[in-house]
Amino acid sequence: MKIKEIIVVEGKDDTAAIKKAVDADTIETSGSAINKETLELIKHAQKTRGVIIFTDPDYPGQRIRSIVSDYVPGCKHAFISKEEAVRNGKKGLGIEHATREVIQKALQDVKEVYEESVSDITKDDLIDAGLIGHSKASERREKIGKLLKIGYTNGKQLEKRLQMFHISKEAFIEAVRKVLMEE
Repeated sequence: MKIKEIIVVEGKDDTAAIKKAVDADTIETSGSAINKETLELIKHAQKTRGVIIFTDPDYPGQRIRSIVSDYVPGCKHAFISKEEAVRNGKKGLGIEHATREVIQKALQDVKEVYEESVSDITKDDLIDAGLIGHSKASERREKIGKLLKIGYTNGKQLEKRLQMFHISKEAFIEAVRKVLMEE
């Protein structure tokens, strides 16, 4: 699988895992202390080839994703769950621990997500689905994030993330239905 966009990762081990799974170029942020030079390089990559941000499913990974997204609008996002980011017998959590198949699927899902129509999901829809202001809202948002491949968000960020990933109302309703059926 060849990836046209440049993939933004946290470090060398992530690059090695990506290159074992797909034919792609990467830019490493060297952790969450991402510097202006690296951000400018990512901005240039976005203009020339496009960018997919693919960081670890933890707080530092989310922080990097946020910094890059704010500085370089229009980036695509790939996600894996915490469960997919841990390899048996290894310490740590990250892209470097994901299997080849998990990495390939996450990158394939990016293409599918961005082919969907623009989201018309409102805050009222989120409240009605029990994703905001409900005793199980946090748990439901986590499950929705996994199903829709958009990662976990807090209540305020969910609407923005659904818009950013162009999640259709139909896909959202189906994901909510699945989550509620599991309860």
